[in-house]
Amino acid sequence: MPKILIIEDEAAIRRVLAKILSEENDAYQVEEAQDGLEGIEKIKNDDFDLILCDIKMPKMDGVEVLEVVKKLKPEIPIVMISGHGDLDTAVNTMRLGAFDYISKPPDLNRLLNTVRNALDKKELVVENKLLKKKVSKNFEMVGESKAITHIKDIIEKVAQTDARVLITGPNGTGKELVAHWLHQKSDRCEGPMIEVNCAAIPSELIESELFGHVKGAFTSAVKDRAGKFEAANGGTIFLDEIGDMSLSAQAKVLRALQESRIQRVGSDKDIKVDVRVVAATNKNLKKEIEEGRFREDLYHRLAVILVQVPPLNDRREDIPMLIDYFTNKIADEHGNTKKVFSKEAITLLQNYDWTGNIRELRNVIERLIILGGNEVSENDVKLFASK
Repeated sequence: MPKILIIEDEAAIRRVLAKILSEENDAYQVEEAQDGLEGIEKIKNDDFDLILCDIKMPKMDGVEVLEVVKKLKPEIPIVMISGHGDLDTAVNTMRLGAFDYISKPPDLNRLLNTVRNALDKKELVVENKLLKKKVSKNFEMVGESKAITHIKDIIEKVAQTDARVLITGPNGTGKELVAHWLHQKSDRCEGPMIEVNCAAIPSELIESELFGHVKGAFTSAVKDRAGKFEAANGGTIFLDEIGDMSLSAQAKVLRALQESRIQRVGSDKDIKVDVRVVAATNKNLKKEIEEGRFREDLYHRLAVILVQVPPLNDRREDIPMLIDYFTNKIADEHGNTKKVFSKEAITLLQNYDWTGNIRELRNVIERLIILGGNEVSENDVKLFASK
């Protein structure tokens, strides 16, 4: 049953609204507040599906209530209640995020239609948010081994925070999948997810890539350009292979983490950014610190939460599930019927030494699907998946 809060200082209007809504086929549960301050307290301590709020009230007016609610619980639709002299203000509140407004005295049909529409929108917003938090099939973490279950548990606890995460593990283990899970299960999922491969960018360009540059900062800087940190504003930036980043770029990343501000190359103007930083590396950063190639202060800023992704050889029990996942995925990509792997073929693949980890397994599965029989056999594995 939808729960509606009426914030109105006129007792007669409150009673009329409550009566209309509570008697509408017993469809709504109604609570009342006699001013803005009481209404805010109720909103803090309870969950409502809709708020009806008067504009002119003592202690805290409706515009102030609207602004507070949009910060506390932005998903709750708010319908403003306006007197004749409040219509201009009521229209302005819609620019501030109000769903609609109704005039005093309330028209029965207008009130009920507005309430139904607002509740429908609330349901759609919540459903959309839940769908966005479901991880895309392109970034599924497949497996039920103890190690993978532990990583999934960490993600569930950490995703809703803005805590920085450092993901470590060998190449090909799926560190980027962890980063995508963190983003897609977070409240930042509607914002951008910007990936930067620090190892693929020349050291002389990494600062410009991350922080942008102004025209004339260097020879090829023919116009101002925003960097990846600005592009990720409101979302997540994933710094992959951060162990390969130059020391000068590390210093700038450290400042960005400390102050939530950056400067474009060639500029002394600060730009405020709201970005969650997730980093990954296949290197031993503590060893890199000892050898002077990585800043210790940056390491401690990044490694608030540490996630160690294990090599495939340490989670062989997940290989049958991974084979099934990849055969489905490859069949969809190629538009073919899914092939089946014999038990003997699966057992043989489980016993291989997967030095290239999941990336290597995926390539081998695709090769076997293309070259093997309708049922991929142990002999197919010996012929086409030889190490």
